[in-house]
Amino acid sequence: MALDKPYKDVPGTIIFDAEQSRKGYWLNQFCMSLMKAENRDRFKADERAYLDEWPMTEEQKQAVLARDLNWCMRTGGNIYFLAKIGATDGKSFQQMAGSMTGMTEQEYRDMMIKGGRRVEGNRYIGEDGDAQAHRQPQGAAGRKA
Repeated sequence: MALDKPYKDVPGTIIFDAEQSRKGYWLNQFCMSLMKAENRDRFKADERAYLDEWPMTEEQKQAVLARDLNWCMRTGGNIYFLAKIGATDGKSFQQMAGSMTGMTEQEYRDMMIKGGRRVEGNRYIGEDGDAQAHRQPQGAAGRKA
């Protein structure tokens, strides 16, 4: 029997639950491997070859190669593990988070300093807030894409 997951109705949110954990196990293990300098060097030298050493799905590998963190999360990636990819690329967590919303680093920083996204319109899928799917990605970087 499937568990009731009322949090699936939160717009713009992927909850890392047991199901996501199982789905992303090898993706997250790959990310953790990047904590070692020799693995980061191997990955940077030939990304595809290094990814092929891991029993990840092809979709997970494509998401990593595209550096699409939202896609990685949909395939089971946990943002705290995925941060290892950003660090390997020389990106700050703030830059990575901004990329996930289509915002520039500055736009993301400004939004967070102002308290983040507003709650109104973002509690359930179908409302009219800025976290709703029809408003993603946000920011100048997202409008250029």
